[in-house]
Amino acid sequence: MTAAPLLSYRDVVAGYAAPVVGPVSFDLRAGDVLALVGPNGCGKSTLIGALTGASRVHAGAVVRGEGLSIAYQRQRPVRETDVPLRADELLRLTSASDAEPPESLRPLLKTRVDRLSGGQFQLLSVWACLGGEASLVVLDEPTNNMDPSAVRALTGLLHATRGDRALLVVTHDARFLEGVSARILEVAR
Repeated sequence: MTAAPLLSYRDVVAGYAAPVVGPVSFDLRAGDVLALVGPNGCGKSTLIGALTGASRVHAGAVVRGEGLSIAYQRQRPVRETDVPLRADELLRLTSASDAEPPESLRPLLKTRVDRLSGGQFQLLSVWACLGGEASLVVLDEPTNNMDPSAVRALTGLLHATRGDRALLVVTHDARFLEGVSARILEVAR
């Protein structure tokens, strides 16, 4: 017997004042990795917005499975520069506080967030989602600002934390997609 989907998009047409993308349909179950790919401006992030409430569903339905919990890493995570917050303190504010951080992040835990490189902050932001208990992790362009070694670290994190959760990823990084063995949904204009 196949497990019920954690998330289903049923002929979703999403946008803002007017439709931007769709109709799009897919199901996500525990253990699935689905990558939304396509050119800039085609509506990938708008489709994620249909789930998070940042965009409007004009037609179709976004169906959340019973008990669905979501961790969401934005395309451009907000980095507070006015607050002297350390990496470990940021993780304590998220559901990742009880999980053992990956080796690549451990040396950075006592560093102020505003002093991390773009790639280090990006990896920390992704870990803040992956280190928790969410049944669905949504990553919007997780390899932004990352050098090849950080992308390899991210790929390793995704494999190590996959388990009983689903991942929905927006990316332009073909090498990253190969490494995570994602099912691909091409979003067209």
